[in-house]
Amino acid sequence: MTVRLSGRTVFLMSLPPLLWAGNAIVGRLLVGSVPPVTLNFLRWALAALLLLPLAWRSLRRPREILARWRYLAALGVLGVGTYNALQYLALVTSTPINVTLIAASTPVWMLAVGALAFRERPSRRQLLGAVLSLLGVLTVLMRGDPTALATLRFVPGDLYVVVAVIAWSFYSWLLARPPASMRPPLRPDWDWASLLLLQTLFGLFAAGTAAGVEQLHGAAPIVWTGWVIAALAFVAIGPSIVAYRCWGLGIAAGGPALAAFFGNLAPVFAALMSAALLGEAPRAFHIIAFALIVAGIVVSTGRRPG
Repeated sequence: MTVRLSGRTVFLMSLPPLLWAGNAIVGRLLVGSVPPVTLNFLRWALAALLLLPLAWRSLRRPREILARWRYLAALGVLGVGTYNALQYLALVTSTPINVTLIAASTPVWMLAVGALAFRERPSRRQLLGAVLSLLGVLTVLMRGDPTALATLRFVPGDLYVVVAVIAWSFYSWLLARPPASMRPPLRPDWDWASLLLLQTLFGLFAAGTAAGVEQLHGAAPIVWTGWVIAALAFVAIGPSIVAYRCWGLGIAAGGPALAAFFGNLAPVFAALMSAALLGEAPRAFHIIAFALIVAGIVVSTGRRPG
């Protein structure tokens, strides 16, 4: 199958990594001010409140929701209750470079989940694209110096990122391969805001339970400042509502495997943001990494053999 990359598809798949890169930086900056699992709950609780004016009508038909609660709960637990909470938790115990390195394996996990759970065999082009994309991310992480890999040290928090990436892979494939009840003509007339609100509400049960456990285990209290409030507003609107909307549209246009390659732009964006915050100009290895990641995207969109 040939995937045509339109300007719209490129935009839809590029904006979420940009916003998620900002989310990672903000999450790191909030360490010490907001407990990580509690941060995830507050983020999605605020996002749900913002979605209510757009999607409250879907809540007036509870039978339609109950008939599809398993699918909605799976999306909520994977995309809301698991993925982001584990990322915030990892930023407390692991280094940003380790977290980014492990998250860069998303295309590999996406292809593996597709093959094992959804019978979607990866093509040679997709496998080659995954290799090129990973090389691009490694170039950023090593800052152009291959010997930097020898200094990496993994800690237990890195395991959180592995679980998070696997959860995100299943979430993306569930969006692309919904059950019959979520496909026309059986699917209710829910728009994007309704679907996001419903999965967020289901996910909040998991996120709220995890946040409660965190508080019971002696989490530090939230340090409320103007910066913390602004940061919560950003993660609730940008990386949550806007990014998830674009991610869903991008997957519908190009498929979850292709979206995974665009997801690898996040560490490049994060490196550029970090450089800007530190007053450092982009360096040559940023350009090389971007070229490799783009090459992986282009190669992966080729025609499947047979």
